[in-house]
Amino acid sequence: MNLDVRPGTIDPSTSIYVYELPVRLWHWLNAMCIVILAVTGYFIGNPLPTLGGGEASDHFLMGYIRFAHFATAYVFAIIWIARIYWGFMGNHHARQIFFIPFWRRDYWSELFFELRWYFFLEKEPKKYVGHNPLAQFFMFFSITLMTFFMICTGFALYGEGMGIGSWQATLFGWVYDIFPNTMELHTWHRLGMWVYVVFIIVHVYAAIREDIMSRQSLISTMISGERMFKDNRD
Repeated sequence: MNLDVRPGTIDPSTSIYVYELPVRLWHWLNAMCIVILAVTGYFIGNPLPTLGGGEASDHFLMGYIRFAHFATAYVFAIIWIARIYWGFMGNHHARQIFFIPFWRRDYWSELFFELRWYFFLEKEPKKYVGHNPLAQFFMFFSITLMTFFMICTGFALYGEGMGIGSWQATLFGWVYDIFPNTMELHTWHRLGMWVYVVFIIVHVYAAIREDIMSRQSLISTMISGERMFKDNRD
């Protein structure tokens, strides 16, 4: 259960074990993969100028960038499969990013409270053991759904290069039934990259802000797994 912890209801020295080791490993590996994929993907769409000193093929720079992108994409997909597995095997908090309890009225009430808190319209924050409702909402759409989208579109594009009969084309060829034009698929895949970039900026800001303003550990929690709370009156 995602508990709302009110000031004064918990000993500030108390820590609660929230994120298990597999979740924390996935979080940091996933972050690393997204950064590498975003940087290399950007240059694949906007290649660097031709290097001096002979033919571009002599340097193979774009070849290395493409290799880094494709290799990281495999890691990205494999750890996502592992993350789905741990969503079934782990604790409640390991499953939060995979669903939104849209049927619960209190969920939406708390989500809009968090929106007001982030817009500085609330004076006192609510504290949650796991993701707060707003974070859960954005994690579901910006990580869970977007990861599926990027894996499917990315491997569909890769399968086109590998050719008919490759496992990539066999498993992800259906994507071209939705995006029959390759350039259109490239555009949507690239748009997904910018969704990730915007999400990372907001995610880092929100984590630092909550660490300071709501007096609860967020960044260190994803390292140790333990969440600590401090009364706002301290």
